[in-house]
Amino acid sequence: MGPTTVAAQGDEESIMVLPPARTRDEAYVYLDLTPCGQCGSVEVDWRHGIAQVDGELVSAYDGTCQGCAAEREYLFRLPAREHAGGTPNFGGAEPSELIDPGQWLDLADQLMSAVPTDDPRAADESARFAAAAVAEVLKFVPPGAPAVPPELFWSGAGRQVYDEQPGRFRRDRLQVVLDTYSGVS
Repeated sequence: MGPTTVAAQGDEESIMVLPPARTRDEAYVYLDLTPCGQCGSVEVDWRHGIAQVDGELVSAYDGTCQGCAAEREYLFRLPAREHAGGTPNFGGAEPSELIDPGQWLDLADQLMSAVPTDDPRAADESARFAAAAVAEVLKFVPPGAPAVPPELFWSGAGRQVYDEQPGRFRRDRLQVVLDTYSGVS
């Protein structure tokens, strides 16, 4: 499911509402993966609140780009239900509608490649987040299927990760990576 464009009440401009952010953690990952369209920076002090668009409540994130001072705003549909959990908490049993499996696996790779060797607490946190990101990839593997289907990669970045090494998205390989990262923390 992709973004929905609606006309704001009493406003000539249309507003793009993104799929649900299942949790605040998932919203922040999406925001970190979405650079400023003007300068490419992802550095923003985000403010979070609830807004109303076309009669429906949405989760709103806005802030000023630290790279070029552009105002940025993202609106996410609210999830059907709250997803309680520890940190990180990306969502429930269903796969993300915001972040595709290639993006999740790339995030895990980045987190593990930057694990500090001299800070055990930071290393544990990186491994915990990387394991949670790999767990998100596994949610895209249909029951009984051996791998994430190629059609579930909708972003350019996620598709590139898949195209470079499609075998990394096999259930058995993902489980080994998850177990490895979970054992690190």
